[in-house]
Amino acid sequence: MINALPVLIVVWGIFTGLFLALLAYNATITRYEDNQIFLDEGNVFEQEQQISIVRKVHKAQPYIRVLGTISAILAVAIVVIYTWVCWLRLQAQ
Repeated sequence: MINALPVLIVVWGIFTGLFLALLAYNATITRYEDNQIFLDEGNVFEQEQQISIVRKVHKAQPYIRVLGTISAILAVAIVVIYTWVCWLRLQAQ
């Protein structure tokens, strides 16, 4: 089982890197988002820009959740496997 640990760490690193990249992408998109309501037709460009930003955020949100969940599960698995292997080595001594 200890042989699988380096592979799990590499896979965790890949998923965590993708997760962090999506979080950075989401942060750059929402940097220019304003919380405002457009009541008149004079601000059509700003309204379309806000709708575009919200659409991009909603599109990326499921990927962020999935990658974050996978990253967390892999991190827990790595810690559990490492702890189990250390426990077995202590019991063998």
